[in-house]
Amino acid sequence: MRVLVKGAGVAGLTAAFELATRGAVVTVAETRHSLGGNASWFAGGMLAPWCERESAEQSVLDLGRNAADWWDAATPDQVTRAGTLVVAAPRDAGELDRFASRTSGHRWVDEDEIALLEPDLAGRFRRGLLFPDEAHLDPRQAMAALHHRLAAMGIEFRFGADARLASGFDRLIDCTGMAAVDDRLRGVRGEMLILRTPDISLSRPVRLLHPRFPLYLVPRTDHHFMVGATMIESQSAGRVTARSMMELLGAAYALHPAFGEAEIVETGVGVRPAFPDNLPRVEARGTTVTINGLYRHGFLLAPAMARQAAELVFSHDKPPGARQ
Repeated sequence: MRVLVKGAGVAGLTAAFELATRGAVVTVAETRHSLGGNASWFAGGMLAPWCERESAEQSVLDLGRNAADWWDAATPDQVTRAGTLVVAAPRDAGELDRFASRTSGHRWVDEDEIALLEPDLAGRFRRGLLFPDEAHLDPRQAMAALHHRLAAMGIEFRFGADARLASGFDRLIDCTGMAAVDDRLRGVRGEMLILRTPDISLSRPVRLLHPRFPLYLVPRTDHHFMVGATMIESQSAGRVTARSMMELLGAAYALHPAFGEAEIVETGVGVRPAFPDNLPRVEARGTTVTINGLYRHGFLLAPAMARQAAELVFSHDKPPGARQ
């Protein structure tokens, strides 16, 4: 079976992998001239289904609990399994209790254990929540590694103008996100920063709870930290706003004052596609299967959605758990 995958974001790359491992001859078409620059490029890369359950449906936990295993198998050495640490300032202790009541898969840690887990946060927080089974990755490195593996498997990539050549395929997998023609989709703007400071080291993502503006920091290589992210109901892909910049930097400073001296390496904006219920869908119409609506859970849910799409292509049955 010859399959064309439209879109080389996280949905398209994971779909291509699942299809190819089942024996399909896959071509990936991307209108951009190279890998990156899409919403996936500006993701946090947290594989945190238990934490996400705080504001998401149970299906996000169910679909995402095996994501770290999938990425480990598809892109060896890209996943860090160190869990997630959730903290709050003493004045916001109620936020920790609320977060704990809405999630599972965690245990309480006190000030001493926080210092053992993250020495640079010693003395800053009295208690927190550790989600030991969660993981994270660097989205850009993971996408590059998956692209390299797909190419080694013989998958053809067409970038730029070549992406419009789409004849001679048995099936089409549409993973174009906000570019898809679907009136049900809305854009959710996410803004992020990448900071660099040699004065802080973190071993795992840290979420700082705040009643108005919760924040997460994800460690990357060479003392870089991804700081995010806003959730603004907007399809505008313009630059980071001054308000968001101040809120992100202020929250990072609240986690540790050394971030006040950090270099701002990069700012970025990604517009994430979402359906009204914020849950993804795998849908079929004729010979076309669409994967869309990953919202803020791209790297977490893309493997499960890719499996559903591949099963649908080969079985012609409704994919288990897919929303129609």
